[in-house]
Amino acid sequence: MTTGGVTMGAAAHRRRPELAAFLRSRRARVTPADVGMPPGLRRRTPGLRREEVAQLSGVGVTWYTWLEQGRPINASPQVLDAVARTLRLDTPEREHLYRLAEVAYAAAPERLSRSVGAEVQGIIDALDPLPAVVYTSRYDVLATNAAYRDLFLVPETVRIGVPNVLWTLFTVSEEACPVVHRERELPTMAATLRSSYGRHVGEPAWEDFIRALSRSSPHFARLWASGAVAQLGPRVKTFRHEAVGELRMTSQSLSIDGMPESRIVVYTPEDERTREKVALLRERRQRLWPVTDEEAAEIMREWNTENPGL
Repeated sequence: MTTGGVTMGAAAHRRRPELAAFLRSRRARVTPADVGMPPGLRRRTPGLRREEVAQLSGVGVTWYTWLEQGRPINASPQVLDAVARTLRLDTPEREHLYRLAEVAYAAAPERLSRSVGAEVQGIIDALDPLPAVVYTSRYDVLATNAAYRDLFLVPETVRIGVPNVLWTLFTVSEEACPVVHRERELPTMAATLRSSYGRHVGEPAWEDFIRALSRSSPHFARLWASGAVAQLGPRVKTFRHEAVGELRMTSQSLSIDGMPESRIVVYTPEDERTREKVALLRERRQRLWPVTDEEAAEIMREWNTENPGL
């Protein structure tokens, strides 16, 4: 089998020497004192010996020796985890070990971020007058810029008091909902949530959120029960605002380094008329959106305090 001009067999052959070198280098940096063992005599290197790694990992010396030599042997996730613990591998190193050993890597459940740093906030603020927001994979709202608040935070959505766009859109009245064509958009968002949910099945925070939203919105409950799944992608959406009417915007998601479960979503005008309306909203901001940045942030802080598990 060939991928990008390189046969899969050749790729595997190149991984084995890399696996051998990687394990040797990680073993060399772990001293006997690090793992509660006496230093012993006549050590040629400060690191652990192969037999010590095998003993501490609960595997056979021959098997570990073959693994470190890059021989084509089978390794289970449980055994690799034991070796990784002995060698004190961090998360990127553990994933690297799995890939070199050709074993599917299952990352530990990620705890969703609850805030963003000043740098990310500065980026989305600089995008004004384009609406921009930081969402988690569960559609929690971590940060917004003023243009986003112009568009979405109408009085009824503020009264809902839950900084989660799914919760807002499924529980706000149809008359006050800023999204036009809810019959098309809401099923897509629920299906996108299910795609993210696949990485968090059984986690209490996710299960509690889904149950709570299902109780609050029979519409969401029906969509969730359908089992539909969709991936994120650019979409043209139509929004309404009582001051300027309908706006056609294209949504685009951008990843954030160090926050794998979060993304920046930016909305750009789809046509010149919408661009003019976005500029108008910016000009009239203080009258149309009387809540200050500090007050909007306080809404999020209060909700996070009252719902620490979600």
